[in-house]
Amino acid sequence: MEVLSQNKTENMSLKNLVCIVFFAISFLGFSQDEAIKTYTLNDCIAIAMKNNLDLKTSILSANTAKINFQQAKANVLPSVSGSYNIGVNSGRSINPFTNDFVNQELTFSNARLGLDVTVFNGFRLINSWKQQRFNKLASDMEIEEAKQNLVLNVTLAYLQTLNSRDLLELANKRLEATNKQLQRQGDLYKEEVGNPADHADMIGQQSIDETNILIAQSSFNNAKLNLMQLLNLKDEVRIDMTAVLLDFEAYDATSDEVFKDATQNLATFKARELRVKAAKKGVSVAKAQFTPEVSFFGQLNTNYSSVAETFTETGSAIVETGDFITINNQNVPVMTNETQFDAERISYQDQFDNNLNTVVGLSVSLTLFDGFRAKNNVALEKIKVQESLIALERTQQEIKNAIEQVHFDMVAAYKRHESLMNQVKAFKESYRVNDIRFNNGASNFLAYITSKNNLDNAKTNLANAKYEYLLRVKILEYYRGNVFETP
Repeated sequence: MEVLSQNKTENMSLKNLVCIVFFAISFLGFSQDEAIKTYTLNDCIAIAMKNNLDLKTSILSANTAKINFQQAKANVLPSVSGSYNIGVNSGRSINPFTNDFVNQELTFSNARLGLDVTVFNGFRLINSWKQQRFNKLASDMEIEEAKQNLVLNVTLAYLQTLNSRDLLELANKRLEATNKQLQRQGDLYKEEVGNPADHADMIGQQSIDETNILIAQSSFNNAKLNLMQLLNLKDEVRIDMTAVLLDFEAYDATSDEVFKDATQNLATFKARELRVKAAKKGVSVAKAQFTPEVSFFGQLNTNYSSVAETFTETGSAIVETGDFITINNQNVPVMTNETQFDAERISYQDQFDNNLNTVVGLSVSLTLFDGFRAKNNVALEKIKVQESLIALERTQQEIKNAIEQVHFDMVAAYKRHESLMNQVKAFKESYRVNDIRFNNGASNFLAYITSKNNLDNAKTNLANAKYEYLLRVKILEYYRGNVFETP
């Protein structure tokens, strides 16, 4: 009796501690009830579409592909360039107006406008345009793939949360039943009726049930945390328990039918196929390096010099030439009639107008030898084609294998659920009989607790089978392209 009293005291202490913990959790939960919103599955999907970081990354990658496509289209357009400069030169230099050497400070300026049009380059620009178009379409499909994956993951996390909550409710119900039986055994123990060990065993069973509640609560919190991470939310998520209707009719599609629908509807396949097309265009772009490039070019040039001048005739004057002749032993200077001019600087605008010149031409460029660079580039692009084909084939194999495995697990879960329904029904009757016999002293605790544990385990397995079946169905519907819920 002394040992029983000590065990009872320890168990009651554990019970009190657990009660305090649950009271605190309940109080905190009650105080936050008004701040926590209840989310349906569609609400969760809509939030994930807005907040999920992986989806945002996929969208940024698609935007990059879109810009590359726009640039590839723009590369087909003519190239127009212009330049303008102005500066001061001191010392000996060439006058840009007369091309004579001068030794003075001058201000110079020139302007240029050029046009370059590629006439032919082995269709490199056009094929590059098409390649980037396929890459853009593939990126768009990869966004759809990311959305489909996100919807599936949110749906599975949502259902897992529901499953964990159901298991927590079962654990609470088990503890409630144990507490009722413990109260009855406690009364018998005080009256010194029956086997005292039954009371101690019931206290031990109460501790086991309380521990199972803690485990179930931890699983439930982990499931909610996983859902919150997908939604990228910091606040607690409360889900609507009535949001998902469970249908346990046998799934009518075979794995081959699911795979056939997947190849037609799943964005993953479309993205891989577009990557193959883009890689093939990459080979065409590389082959263009073997062909000559023909381009048309034109230029418009002009310049300015601060020493440029115009000269206007103002008259004439007789001036000495510096030579002389000797007449009668006397040197007589030689005179000449020299025209007089008035110098005037040419304005900036007039020089730019007067100095205009144009250049027009046709350019042909052909690489005769580049160290086999072009040949190796083509070989590398062909390897990329093979890699993209292997990636497509690998995706087909992986998804086909996944569909077959999920379909097999779905069928097994459905059959297990039907079997567990019968098992729960049988164990419920067994527990009812053993409960009556135990309460009337016609059976021992071992028979009672065995039937109770059998019923509890069967209910837990039934709940797991129920959600396992629903999860597998959702995955199969995802592969068929029917996973989307409209937020």
